[in-house]
Amino acid sequence: MRVDELMSRPKCCGETDTVRSCAKLMKEENIGFVPICDDEGKPVGAVTDRDLTIRVLAEGRSADEKIGAFMTRDPIAGRTGDEVEEAERLMRDHRKSRIMVCDDQGRLVGVISLADVADAEPSRTAGQTLQQVKSDQPTAH
Repeated sequence: MRVDELMSRPKCCGETDTVRSCAKLMKEENIGFVPICDDEGKPVGAVTDRDLTIRVLAEGRSADEKIGAFMTRDPIAGRTGDEVEEAERLMRDHRKSRIMVCDDQGRLVGVISLADVADAEPSRTAGQTLQQVKSDQPTAH
Protein backbone atom coordinates (compact mmCIF):
# COMPACT_ATOMS: atom_id res chain seq x y z
CA MET A 1 0.00 0.00 0.00
CA ARG A 2 1.21 3.51 -0.82
CA VAL A 3 1.25 6.54 1.46
CA ASP A 4 -0.99 8.37 -1.03
CA GLU A 5 -3.79 5.98 -0.08
CA LEU A 6 -3.54 6.74 3.65
CA MET A 7 -2.45 10.35 3.94
CA SER A 8 -4.68 13.19 5.04
CA ARG A 9 -4.81 16.44 3.13
CA PRO A 10 -2.66 18.95 5.03
CA LYS A 11 -3.80 22.08 6.81
CA CYS A 12 -0.83 24.47 6.90
CA CYS A 13 0.31 27.72 8.42
CA GLY A 14 3.10 30.05 7.35
CA GLU A 15 6.02 31.09 9.55
CA THR A 16 4.56 34.58 9.96
CA ASP A 17 1.13 33.38 11.09
CA THR A 18 0.46 33.91 14.78
CA VAL A 19 0.42 31.25 17.46
CA ARG A 20 -3.24 32.14 17.96
CA SER A 21 -4.15 31.49 14.31
CA CYS A 22 -2.30 28.16 14.38
CA ALA A 23 -4.09 27.12 17.59
CA LYS A 24 -7.41 28.20 16.07
CA LEU A 25 -6.72 26.03 13.01
CA MET A 26 -5.98 23.08 15.30
CA LYS A 27 -9.28 23.63 17.10
CA GLU A 28 -11.37 24.08 13.94
CA GLU A 29 -9.87 21.07 12.18
CA ASN A 30 -9.57 18.89 15.31
CA ILE A 31 -5.87 18.28 14.66
CA GLY A 32 -2.78 18.37 16.87
CA PHE A 33 -0.14 18.74 14.13
CA VAL A 34 0.27 21.62 11.69
CA PRO A 35 2.93 21.76 8.99
CA ILE A 36 4.55 25.15 8.51
CA CYS A 37 5.13 25.86 4.82
CA ASP A 38 6.87 28.54 2.80
CA ASP A 39 5.23 30.56 0.03
CA GLU A 40 5.85 27.72 -2.46
CA GLY A 41 4.06 25.15 -0.28
CA LYS A 42 7.26 23.43 0.81
CA PRO A 43 7.41 22.38 4.46
CA VAL A 44 9.96 24.20 6.60
CA GLY A 45 8.79 22.93 9.98
CA ALA A 46 5.88 21.71 12.06
CA VAL A 47 4.04 22.60 15.25
CA THR A 48 2.15 20.25 17.54
CA ASP A 49 -0.35 21.01 20.26
CA ARG A 50 2.36 19.88 22.70
CA ASP A 51 4.75 22.47 21.24
CA LEU A 52 2.17 25.17 21.92
CA THR A 53 1.78 23.98 25.50
CA ILE A 54 5.49 23.72 26.30
CA ARG A 55 7.04 26.43 24.14
CA VAL A 56 4.32 29.06 24.36
CA LEU A 57 1.99 28.61 27.35
CA ALA A 58 4.49 27.23 29.85
CA GLU A 59 6.96 29.99 28.95
CA GLY A 60 4.35 32.75 29.25
CA ARG A 61 4.77 33.78 25.62
CA SER A 62 2.17 35.73 23.69
CA ALA A 63 -0.33 34.09 21.36
CA ASP A 64 0.32 37.03 19.03
CA GLU A 65 3.91 35.96 18.36
CA LYS A 66 4.80 34.39 15.03
CA ILE A 67 4.50 30.60 14.94
CA GLY A 68 7.88 30.28 13.18
CA ALA A 69 9.59 31.01 16.49
CA PHE A 70 8.09 27.88 18.05
CA MET A 71 8.11 25.35 15.21
CA THR A 72 10.35 22.32 14.98
CA ARG A 73 12.58 22.77 11.94
CA ASP A 74 13.79 20.14 9.48
CA PRO A 75 10.52 18.25 9.02
CA ILE A 76 10.59 14.58 8.18
CA ALA A 77 8.96 13.86 4.83
CA GLY A 78 8.42 11.02 2.44
CA ARG A 79 7.36 11.22 -1.19
CA THR A 80 4.15 10.48 -3.01
CA GLY A 81 4.39 6.96 -4.33
CA ASP A 82 6.36 5.69 -1.30
CA GLU A 83 5.19 2.45 0.20
CA VAL A 84 3.74 2.58 3.72
CA GLU A 85 6.75 0.59 4.92
CA GLU A 86 8.95 3.56 4.01
CA ALA A 87 6.75 5.86 6.09
CA GLU A 88 7.04 3.43 9.00
CA ARG A 89 10.82 3.37 8.63
CA LEU A 90 10.96 7.17 8.69
CA MET A 91 8.77 7.21 11.80
CA ARG A 92 10.97 4.66 13.55
CA ASP A 93 14.30 6.19 12.51
CA HIS A 94 13.28 9.73 13.47
CA ARG A 95 10.94 8.83 16.35
CA LYS A 96 8.04 10.76 14.86
CA SER A 97 4.41 9.77 15.00
CA ARG A 98 3.61 11.89 11.93
CA ILE A 99 5.47 12.55 8.72
CA MET A 100 4.75 14.80 5.80
CA VAL A 101 4.31 13.62 2.22
CA CYS A 102 5.71 15.81 -0.56
CA ASP A 103 5.47 15.75 -4.34
CA ASP A 104 8.48 15.63 -6.66
CA GLN A 105 8.91 19.42 -6.36
CA GLY A 106 9.04 19.20 -2.56
CA ARG A 107 5.58 20.72 -2.01
CA LEU A 108 3.48 19.34 0.80
CA VAL A 109 0.57 17.20 -0.38
CA GLY A 110 -0.30 15.19 2.73
CA VAL A 111 0.40 14.03 6.26
CA ILE A 112 0.48 10.43 7.41
CA SER A 113 0.25 9.49 11.08
CA LEU A 114 1.04 6.42 13.07
CA ALA A 115 -2.72 6.06 13.60
CA ASP A 116 -3.18 5.94 9.80
CA VAL A 117 -0.57 3.18 9.61
CA ALA A 118 -2.18 1.29 12.50
CA ASP A 119 -5.54 1.37 10.74
CA ALA A 120 -4.04 -0.08 7.55
CA GLU A 121 -1.33 -2.45 8.71
CA PRO A 122 -1.47 -5.68 10.70
CA SER A 123 -1.56 -4.91 14.42
CA ARG A 124 1.82 -6.57 15.06
CA THR A 125 3.61 -4.37 12.52
CA ALA A 126 1.95 -1.17 13.75
CA GLY A 127 2.67 -2.16 17.36
CA GLN A 128 6.35 -2.62 16.62
CA THR A 129 6.51 0.77 14.91
CA LEU A 130 4.73 2.44 17.84
CA GLN A 131 7.10 0.81 20.32
CA GLN A 132 10.14 2.04 18.38
CA VAL A 133 8.74 5.56 17.83
CA LYS A 134 8.07 5.99 21.55
CA SER A 135 11.22 4.21 22.76
CA ASP A 136 14.15 6.07 24.26
CA GLN A 137 16.53 3.45 22.90
CA PRO A 138 18.49 4.04 19.65
CA THR A 139 17.06 2.32 16.61
CA ALA A 140 18.93 -0.62 15.14
CA HIS A 141 19.67 -0.48 11.42
